[in-house]
Amino acid sequence: MSDSVHKHSPNDHAGHDHHGHGHASHDAAPGKFTPVGKHEHHAHSCCSHDSAPASVTVGTATEDGRLSQFRIEAMDCPTEQTLIQNKLGKMAGIQKLEFNLINRVLGVWHELPSAEPIREAIGTLGMQADLIEAGGDSETTVAPAAKKAWWPLALSGVAAMAAEVIHFTNAAPNWVVALVALVAIVSCGLTTYKKGWIALKNFNLNINALMSIAVTGAVLIGQWPEAAMVMFLFTVAELIEARSLDRARNAISGLMKLTPQLVTVQQDGQWVEAEAKQIVLGSVVRVKPGERIGLDGEVVAGHSTIDQAPITGESLPVEKNIGDKVFAGTINQAGSLEYRVTAAANDSTLARIIHAVEAAQGARAPTQRFVDSFSKVYTPAVFVLALAVAVIPPLFMGAAWFDWIYRALVLLVVACPCALVISTPVSIVSGLAAAARKGILVKGGVYLEMGHKLDYLALDKTGTITHGKPVQTDYVLLDEAFGERALAISASLAGRSDHPVSQAIAKAFGPDGHLPVEAFEALGGRGVRGEIEGRLYHLGNHRLVHESGLCSPALEARLEALEAQGKTVVLLFDTSGALALFAVADTVKETSRDAIAQLHALGVKTLMLTGDNPHTARAIAAQVGIDQAKGDLLPTDKLQAIEALYVQKHRVGMVGDGINDAPALARAEIGFAMAAAGTDTAIETADVALMDDNLRKIPAFIRLSRDTAAVLKQNIALALVIKAIFLVVTFAGMATMWMAVFADMGVSLLVVFNGLRLLRK
Repeated sequence: MSDSVHKHSPNDHAGHDHHGHGHASHDAAPGKFTPVGKHEHHAHSCCSHDSAPASVTVGTATEDGRLSQFRIEAMDCPTEQTLIQNKLGKMAGIQKLEFNLINRVLGVWHELPSAEPIREAIGTLGMQADLIEAGGDSETTVAPAAKKAWWPLALSGVAAMAAEVIHFTNAAPNWVVALVALVAIVSCGLTTYKKGWIALKNFNLNINALMSIAVTGAVLIGQWPEAAMVMFLFTVAELIEARSLDRARNAISGLMKLTPQLVTVQQDGQWVEAEAKQIVLGSVVRVKPGERIGLDGEVVAGHSTIDQAPITGESLPVEKNIGDKVFAGTINQAGSLEYRVTAAANDSTLARIIHAVEAAQGARAPTQRFVDSFSKVYTPAVFVLALAVAVIPPLFMGAAWFDWIYRALVLLVVACPCALVISTPVSIVSGLAAAARKGILVKGGVYLEMGHKLDYLALDKTGTITHGKPVQTDYVLLDEAFGERALAISASLAGRSDHPVSQAIAKAFGPDGHLPVEAFEALGGRGVRGEIEGRLYHLGNHRLVHESGLCSPALEARLEALEAQGKTVVLLFDTSGALALFAVADTVKETSRDAIAQLHALGVKTLMLTGDNPHTARAIAAQVGIDQAKGDLLPTDKLQAIEALYVQKHRVGMVGDGINDAPALARAEIGFAMAAAGTDTAIETADVALMDDNLRKIPAFIRLSRDTAAVLKQNIALALVIKAIFLVVTFAGMATMWMAVFADMGVSLLVVFNGLRLLRK
């Protein structure tokens, strides 16, 4: 598995050091409390659950700084994040901030004598910050949002509708209309006004500030029914939007519910139930058929089949025997199992997956960075335009003040870039969750979005295309006089060697029937020899046969034919000649051919990079349909092969499972780590970790990336087109404020629902 994650663009220098940290070229690394650069001040902030930087450096972080964590129930979208970021960023002694919007947790690195000033500063923003004590559970439990009473919203709706009806029918004086409308505004709008005032005090034009200004302006020009309806519709839209976005949030945080809270553990010779989070490493846990496994472990007794779909995405159950790994959250299907715990509850494979996906939302995708930059300009620009619309026509063109002030208020409602800002994060979060459900762990939105651009994929051979475990494929008896005895002699010699090829021959023969070996000797790079029943035998490769002078033209032709098929040939011979021939090969995975075919159907070309000999490389490549194959490669050679593809202007991904693949994995735009389940290094460092060894997950990832890119383009186009149309309609005097709310919030909901479609991919 790759132990490196530094990424560089094709034009960067390749000769860099590789460390297990975040990517230098992206906004935020998946890891905890990783500096990401200067503090960003956003000119807007919609309640969009935007995946803003997970970590923000606001000062100089030092080892002397201390960490304080706060749970802030009101901090569930970037509106609050931006306010907190601006407020704390100005405080002396604050070094770094980490926002976890999923769990509503704020981490603050600081040099203050206590955390109280931080808590008080957050309090001035209208939010309560509760300090999490050391050792507190800050990440594994999502803080539920406080339930709000439904009757104020219902009262507001009834009052707003009544105000519209009374005004339309002239059934009562204007003061009655104003009173009924005021009831509607106060019933549901006080929170919006409070948040809007706090935002304005902090020089932040967020949605609450814009709506507060628009509603107040409508009241001042006597548009009471419209002001009431706008506030009611805005509150309803915000509620629906929050509920819809919670679906994307819960798709990730709900994974934690896969693990049972109680497990049956052996204590003092007795089986007792205990909380999973209290179980210590090394404890033996029992799981019955039909139960979920509560902790990661290694089977010590029993045999069963396990449904590992929650971790690896595998559709078929996996056989488990003594010594096999089991993962928390998977389902025991057949027999009873006992396993020894190898990871604490908060450090299980499932827990690491959840944390990785949560942290991945901090790595902002390119589209999201574009949208954020656009919104910083768009919101204040439209605000200035609204002021100009309200003042210039009446002052310089003799137009009616009422009409143009009203049009300016409509523009203020349109000014919020909610639909635009929300279009990216909800799609990215949905895509990340959909991938995690299929056993594809994507370490950031940047990789999910980048995947659709890949046009070349480099693959390691051993453990990626093949199983990585040589097996005997051919046996030919060359001297009939020896008969089946040649098998016993070969297995006896092979069984004394730890070389994978020798082990494959010994395993094929079986554990019984081995003969005693005397004067055994390993011949480096060539084979082994030893005496059996007083006779010296050699078991070695093509080179050893040549050195012994026993390789006839006929035997040479046979050896070359087998080697051309990608097989390693071993011969048993004595002083008289060759007695038997064995061929050993690393067999191709059943999924590899289909995976390569799917990649080609997607227009992605393939290249095999292996340290194996060129004959074997070409043979394996031909078996699975890979376009090119290069053999006899060292790690630096693999890196140069990736560089060569960059020179040809290709967008390259790399798939591997070994340390020798690390330089190439790091250099590729996306590094895919195979069979990462239960492997700390892979989960923590890979760009994309495939939780099992099914290569078909890579074309699945590319398809998901293309679907995500398509949804992002659809959402952004929809948001921009509707905004543009409504600006024209507003200038033409054909738009009303409630129509603006319908248009703005309606588009927001459309892009949310469109993004949530990715959860079904």
